[in-house]
Amino acid sequence: MMAARCFRYRSRPTLPRPALGMTLVEVLIALAISAIALLAASQAIQASTHALERQRQVTLAQLCADNILAALQLGGRYPGIGQMQSSCTQLEQEFTVVLHTSATPNPSFRRVQAQVLQDGQSILSVATVVGRY
Repeated sequence: MMAARCFRYRSRPTLPRPALGMTLVEVLIALAISAIALLAASQAIQASTHALERQRQVTLAQLCADNILAALQLGGRYPGIGQMQSSCTQLEQEFTVVLHTSATPNPSFRRVQAQVLQDGQSILSVATVVGRY
């Protein structure tokens, strides 16, 4: 009688299953990258806000300087050499305008420089020439 042979089938080696989630290290790395990106975005927004406030301040200072220089030119008086100080308020902000008047090589003209200060700090400086007539 023939003995029945028992065939054993070797099962194929199974591949390890891929992980169905993220490891703790991967999560921590993702959090670190997100934190760095948020910090960079925060600094960019802060710099943009600072630049906007500076631009607003310079614009208001420009209005003060233009007003003082226009009044000087429309006043009909030939400005004397020296320094004059006045105050200016724009959008509830106080500015100090210092006018420095100096001679030019042509005696019919004077150089007038308006320096606008806020809290003792120079914001803007504008210069023009004013004629005698």
